Amino acid sequence: METSNQPVAEAPVTNGATSTSNGAIDVSAQDFAQAPLNDQYDPQFQAQTQAQVQPISADEIALYDRQIRLWGVKAQEKYLRFIQDSSDYQLTNHRLRTANVLLINMRALANEVAKNLVLAGIGSLTVLDSSMVVEDDLGAQFFISEEDIGKNRAEAAAPQIRKLNPRVALQVDTEDIQFKQPDFYAPFDMIIATDLDIATFSTINASCRLCNRPFYASGTHGFYGYIFADLIQHDYVIEREKSNRPTALAPETFTRSIVATSTKKENGKVIEMVTKREMYSPMVLANTSPLPAEQTNARRRKLQVPPLLSCLRALWEFYTISGNMPSHSHADLALFTSLATEKHKELQLPTETLRSDFLRSFLQNIGSEIAPITAFLGGQLAQDVINVLGQREQPIQNFLLFDGEEFKGPVYALHPVFPDMDSILNPPVAAPVVGAEMAMAMPV
Repeated sequence: METSNQPVAEAPVTNGATSTSNGAIDVSAQDFAQAPLNDQYDPQFQAQTQAQVQPISADEIALYDRQIRLWGVKAQEKYLRFIQDSSDYQLTNHRLRTANVLLINMRALANEVAKNLVLAGIGSLTVLDSSMVVEDDLGAQFFISEEDIGKNRAEAAAPQIRKLNPRVALQVDTEDIQFKQPDFYAPFDMIIATDLDIATFSTINASCRLCNRPFYASGTHGFYGYIFADLIQHDYVIEREKSNRPTALAPETFTRSIVATSTKKENGKVIEMVTKREMYSPMVLANTSPLPAEQTNARRRKLQVPPLLSCLRALWEFYTISGNMPSHSHADLALFTSLATEKHKELQLPTETLRSDFLRSFLQNIGSEIAPITAFLGGQLAQDVINVLGQREQPIQNFLLFDGEEFKGPVYALHPVFPDMDSILNPPVAAPVVGAEMAMAMPV
């Protein structure tokens, strides 16, 4: 899987959508078709000359403590001088250092995301959670302790987050996310929601689209997890050695097009910088979309699709129907099994891949937090966010599934297929890249 970067809009786009008195968003189908995100390159910043690199400061020694212990102060100074001499680095670093990120629901997965983003040095982080710390939170959430039981979860985590990097501006919001209006999301450059139900995810996603803001939804259930991305429209740059064949400005896949190219000289080689554009669908549509045709046109490919997608969709529908997660009652188990079987058939997957042992394992994992799983998935999510903010590398498109027992993380491009899709995605000219395996590099 390639990873990503993302431009951010200047002004909210309303498209005529309204919000109800209880905070729910009333969005018609046409509201999902958004104008392109505005390019927030800063011309004045790009025109600045390269800054003189000073010897490493005491603050930098504290910030880069792990690297310095590994290769020493002199080596770290040389590394900082090397990367700061690069105009590409300066621009990417500027975007990251000025990024304003909203992180919703401070459970173990969000702890990991916050840790990685703060250590990476984003400009500002707002952590939002209206829940109180309970004993069950102590297992995998490392920002809180037993003394925090009964306190607000975001407020309890804040002091430890600040210690990681005092340079990052940290805000705490304890209001229920259900009461937030669409314009609440406008000041943020990135919105990340974790461990919520599908209705809440979809409402936040709709609000983000009204404000033209990129959105991630992610969650874990024990050994299983997922990452969903809706970046609306996202441009990013891939660098590669220029070949003799000219690069065509044309669609590459159903969702991705090459929109610009440029070149530079580096170490005696001509490097081509290719700007690509990815188009996305909102979660409410992706959740009911079929697998790409390439994934279902051969039985061998169908057998490779994990049953996790069917189980996640079944779990979200179960919660929508009952308002609760499945219990161990016979009625709940029967309903969940029925829903999972139905979702599996809708995805046109072989019945034998929805095994009873997997259903049993998934049900046993619902609601639990396992530190190594949240660490891995949180690292992957944070890395994708960092790349999106810096507009470097290809982002997740658009649904990543993670099975911690098999240690596999396929990515599927889930988009609806209907005539109005032209208003959301590029016209199809080639089969989408699907089922790409997630890079299995553990987060630093």
